[in-house]
Amino acid sequence: MDSLGQSEQRVVWTVVGSDIGPLLLAATGDGLVNVVFHATGAVRDRALDGLAARLGTRPVEAPGSPLLREAVRQLEAYFAGLARDFDLPLDWSLVTGFNRRVLRELASGVPYGSVVGYGELARRVDRPGAAQAVGMAMGANPLPVVVPCHRVVESDGGIGGFGGGVATKRRLLALEGVLPEPLF
Repeated sequence: MDSLGQSEQRVVWTVVGSDIGPLLLAATGDGLVNVVFHATGAVRDRALDGLAARLGTRPVEAPGSPLLREAVRQLEAYFAGLARDFDLPLDWSLVTGFNRRVLRELASGVPYGSVVGYGELARRVDRPGAAQAVGMAMGANPLPVVVPCHRVVESDGGIGGFGGGVATKRRLLALEGVLPEPLF
């Protein structure tokens, strides 16, 4: 409790190695709140500074946290091809409004091994014509991989952009059987 009698939010984090490079995982008491690609050095430090600013408390490294341990276990199973879904509590506090609606629809309505177009996802949240806004929501996704923004592609068959890089998006789609495994 702080001096006003309010509970202070605790944010814990760890970095885990994966087939797509190091991922920073951060969680609050409500659930997994952030997944960050390429989480070494300056990228990790910027992510932690951003979380501190947005959540009002400095994240604490705690790889033994039960939620983080479970997130690591599920990510390892996903990358090993042993799991298709994530069953983790998610803290949606870093995303609001339209972006939250889009990401929730993506998480619940686009299963492993499938893709959806930006325009189709816009239609699903009753905003036809908002394909570009869906693209912006994908770019703002604080929980990539777990909330699978890599499954959103262009309607003309293009792969589209990705915060972790297009090569990472290709690897994730190949893992899920949507694309052939990259040769190199």
